[in-house]
Amino acid sequence: MSETSTDSEKKEHKKQRSFPERLSFGLAISILGLLIFLILYQWKVQENQPPMLVVTVDQEIRQFGTQFYVPFSVSNLGGQTAKSVQVIGELQIEDENIQQEGEQQIDFLSGGEKASGAFIFTHNPEKGKLIIRVASYKLP
Repeated sequence: MSETSTDSEKKEHKKQRSFPERLSFGLAISILGLLIFLILYQWKVQENQPPMLVVTVDQEIRQFGTQFYVPFSVSNLGGQTAKSVQVIGELQIEDENIQQEGEQQIDFLSGGEKASGAFIFTHNPEKGKLIIRVASYKLP
């Protein structure tokens, strides 16, 4: 009989938790629930927004030898992922009747993601009209 009373005492002791234990468990469950809710909410809200691609020239144009490097970044401000993002750089120098083009291909950009690259020209882009734009993308 003493074995059964010892077993029941152990079970009762296991069932009883201190206030700090119950409080920390409740807070942990609340935080986990909030995180799951926020993830699902963001996924649902951004799910219907198409990709919004924005190109910016981040830094100064750098010259190395006879080449001019134009760094850029493209950001997806929308919700959906964009695949095969095509970025085009065009340089037109009308005085010398020069036109140069470059193309960059970015495999994919998730919503809120940013990718960087650089265009390389043989003429100084500051002496002409430089256009850097997103030409196309695919939906996954």
